[in-house]
Amino acid sequence: MANLFSSFDPATNFNLSLNWMSTFIGMLIIPPMFWLIPSRLSMIWLKILMTLHKEFKILLGKNSGGSTLILVSLFSFIMFNNFLGLFPYIFTSTSHMILTLTLALPLWLSFMLFGWLNNTIHMFAHLVPQGTPPILMPFMVCIETISNLIRPGTLAVRLSANMIAGHLLMTLLGNTGPALSLALINFLIITQILLLILESAVSIIQSYVFAVLSTLYSSEVN
Repeated sequence: MANLFSSFDPATNFNLSLNWMSTFIGMLIIPPMFWLIPSRLSMIWLKILMTLHKEFKILLGKNSGGSTLILVSLFSFIMFNNFLGLFPYIFTSTSHMILTLTLALPLWLSFMLFGWLNNTIHMFAHLVPQGTPPILMPFMVCIETISNLIRPGTLAVRLSANMIAGHLLMTLLGNTGPALSLALINFLIITQILLLILESAVSIIQSYVFAVLSTLYSSEVN
């Protein structure tokens, strides 16, 4: 199993591991797109950003201010990393818990601290859903507390598990190639192309889910 997962950690030729540098490749792609003459690609990207901005604004409410910017940036950052992982020999940083937890934990902690320090009564009210029978209230408090505490974990695990699952399937199928006949090789190539299309969709969906859930968690503390 260790060898299986080591396929996601390509070794670099230096004593210093440069795998995590792949996180910053997205930054090299963005500047020319924005600073040169507007192209179709930049127009599509701006359209996506404006759609996300409007959606997050609705979720956050009237007093959102510029807080949608960090969530749109989060979406872009995760999506770039997810997509880059689909290219050969590029390290997929989002399939590792160390990165996904680094994104999820500070966000969740900041929401919790802000909520409990500024809207303490509101946060206590959230622990008991409206219309709960008095006898069930202690259990509901326990359930709501646990569901609150596992939020950063579920955010991180959902993203990394979805990234690992598709890549693992593609790696395992690709490794069976040399042992197959010509007819099966053609079938395998078609399967791999379909999986690649699915993984491209998953890359967008998972980054969107991460950003939307972060928005919903932040809207709860106001």
